[in-house]
Amino acid sequence: MFSNPSEDVLREILLNARTIAVVGLSADPDRPSHAVSAQMQKRGYRIIPVNPKLSEVLGERSYPSLLDIPHPVDIVNVFRRSEALPDVVREAVQISAPVIWAQEGVYDEEAAAIAARHGKTMIMDRCIAVAHSILVGIRRT
Repeated sequence: MFSNPSEDVLREILLNARTIAVVGLSADPDRPSHAVSAQMQKRGYRIIPVNPKLSEVLGERSYPSLLDIPHPVDIVNVFRRSEALPDVVREAVQISAPVIWAQEGVYDEEAAAIAARHGKTMIMDRCIAVAHSILVGIRRT
């Protein structure tokens, strides 16, 4: 059975990461994916939107898939339904992203097993912005 990494590990991830690819990022400011990503962007992270229906979100070019991003990504943050998570993790493995972070309500044991087989850190069913507020604070250090 999957369990998330310790709070110390999560804190280290958040302190060391610079670039977050957000799968399922919406241009609608009322959607959780947009609000969370905007918060993380204000906290100093570069947000890379991954949404095939959009060309730009939050002032950043949007890519159709993780495989289309031309530079390294520290965290893949997932705002998709749980059943989509295994495929997202497979793409994250292909781009060598070290961390896959599935938002609140997103959980899939198969996805966790894929991540573990490839030595990736997996976080599921946890909001990255809330974790950041609790573990790091509003301002990055």
